[in-house]
Amino acid sequence: QVQLVESGGGLVQAGGSLRLSCAATGPTFSISVMGWFRQTPGQEREFVAAITWSWSGGRTYYADSVKGRFTISRNNAKATGYLQMDSLKPEDTAVYYCAAAPTGGQITASTLYQSWGQGTQVTVSS
Repeated sequence: QVQLVESGGGLVQAGGSLRLSCAATGPTFSISVMGWFRQTPGQEREFVAAITWSWSGGRTYYADSVKGRFTISRNNAKATGYLQMDSLKPEDTAVYYCAAAPTGGQITASTLYQSWGQGTQVTVSS
C-alpha cells in the first residue's frame, strides 16, 4: 500500500499563499493519479485538483472553484506531489487531503483513490 504524508498547512490571510506537499512511500510505481480533496465539518469530501503520475507529460485537472488560483505538480524522482495555493479565500478553509489512485477513471470521485494522507488544516482569515 502506498503511504502518503502531508505537510504545509497553516493559517494565512485572504490573498495569501500556501504550498502543500504530499510525500509518497511504498510502491509509488503503482500510482496512476494523485489528487487533492478538501473537507469541512458536515460536508462531503470535495475534489480540488489532480495530476496524472508519470515520468513524461502529466495532465492536470482542477475544480472550477480553484482554477486559476491553485497549481498542482509532482516530482516523480522525489515521489512527492505539491499543491500551490495562491489568492486564498476564506471559502478555501478546510482540511486538505492528498490521495493516490492505482488506475485512471473518474478522477473527481473520492472512491477512485485507495491511499489517503492524514489531512492538513488550511485556515484563511478575512
